[in-house]
Amino acid sequence: MSFAVNFADIQSAAKRIADRIHRTPVLRCAHLDALANRQLHFKCENFQRTGSFKFRGACNAVMSLTNDEARNGVVTHSSGNHAQALALAAKMRGITAYVVMPTDSARTKCAAVEGYGGQIIYCEPTLVARETTAREVLDRTRGTFIPPYDHPMVIAGQGTIALELLEQVQSQFHTLDAIIVPLGGGGLISGIAIAARALQPDIRIIGAEPETVCDAAKSKRLGARQPATGAVTIADGLRTALGDLTWPVVRDIVDSVVTVSESEIKSALRLVYERMKLVIEPSSAVGVAAAMGPLRDRKDFQSAGVILCGGNIDLDSLSSLVKASR
Repeated sequence: MSFAVNFADIQSAAKRIADRIHRTPVLRCAHLDALANRQLHFKCENFQRTGSFKFRGACNAVMSLTNDEARNGVVTHSSGNHAQALALAAKMRGITAYVVMPTDSARTKCAAVEGYGGQIIYCEPTLVARETTAREVLDRTRGTFIPPYDHPMVIAGQGTIALELLEQVQSQFHTLDAIIVPLGGGGLISGIAIAARALQPDIRIIGAEPETVCDAAKSKRLGARQPATGAVTIADGLRTALGDLTWPVVRDIVDSVVTVSESEIKSALRLVYERMKLVIEPSSAVGVAAAMGPLRDRKDFQSAGVILCGGNIDLDSLSSLVKASR
């Protein structure tokens, strides 16, 4: 099987970004092990720079640019973690990040992008407006477009998580049987699947997504990429659809995709907050909810890595979500 990214690309990414990223910890929780009926190893990307795994891919993409490609800066459209990640990566490279953000973006995220040196261009809160505005910015700046997930260097950067996770678990505990990954556009699970399969061919790669936005589960079941429904979920980082580069990986080497309800996501969020004392965002809680719910009674694996993909949530939102989980 041939994909846009191979294991060598991920190994190169790991060397390229090693001194710029955090090597995030892997944590355990006996209470969650008991609830999930297996050993869980939580890869804490909520401790990554900019608060999410997105910095790995953005950093790799920006640092991979030639001087000519980087000269006019980089452009993207994002209302979330990729916006912050690209802004910081561009700052490290000494170039400008032009970030198209919807007018309804969270103020805290806009402030973070500006704090990292990014220049925000606001647009109406629709996908058409975001894409149109981004094209206008590209025409004006002649910058390089770096999308949130459907990009080879972004996927390769995300794959470095698997390199770290497998090494950390093997050195501290034992070999993992599976990795559970929150699934939105597919950049994270694609990089992880390619890296993990190269290192451990029999490992199971399981995607987890909200049942209200289950285009990946439908695509996997039908064997053809399905459009995103545009439905609402508190896991706002997973509302995106599979891309041209990520769908083949999900189709061919991701073992399965499971879905969880909004109430299960809220309960998982509360569980991690109370038992692990970790602040995670709802998208991170989707993988935890999958381990506690639809995967609990599966007998084909005994230990699993769970990717806590980010922790960017404002305190007011966290408080209301935790209360709603009661």
